[in-house]
Amino acid sequence: MHITRLLLITLMVYCTTAAAAPNIPIEDTVVKQRINEGISMDDAVESMKLRANLLNMKLVAELPLSKQIEAMGKKARRMEIYQFCDPLTAQRMVEANINFAAYLPCRIALVEDEKGQGWLVMMNPDMMLTGATLSAELKKQATEVRDNLLEIMDAGTKGEL
Repeated sequence: MHITRLLLITLMVYCTTAAAAPNIPIEDTVVKQRINEGISMDDAVESMKLRANLLNMKLVAELPLSKQIEAMGKKARRMEIYQFCDPLTAQRMVEANINFAAYLPCRIALVEDEKGQGWLVMMNPDMMLTGATLSAELKKQATEVRDNLLEIMDAGTKGEL
């Protein structure tokens, strides 16, 4: 089974049943980094935005999920999704295989845990890249996007500008 299809099925199972798929613990499908002590969640977000801009990654959407939950009358810990994109690489990926559209744009979640600790979490891009059939040039570009996303997360966790 092609890795893209397997990953999509796995994610669908997690989203619809919250049960782990056999042999693929959900922890293995994500990259998760703790925000360093002394770095506020607001500083982490600002650092991610600045680093993304430096790397020419576009911030195409922000989803303030916890604010939406609060607007519905429920208490919520901070949870926000930041969507970053390299539009030209995204276009090339979808042109190579329309199934890549399901992974766009790339998302980094800011999540506050039960102790008030901030975390940055995203889908592990290596899971998609490992099994993808891409030209050498497109694989290089996709790998650069992966590296940029990891750098954006790292800047956020350290509060680097």
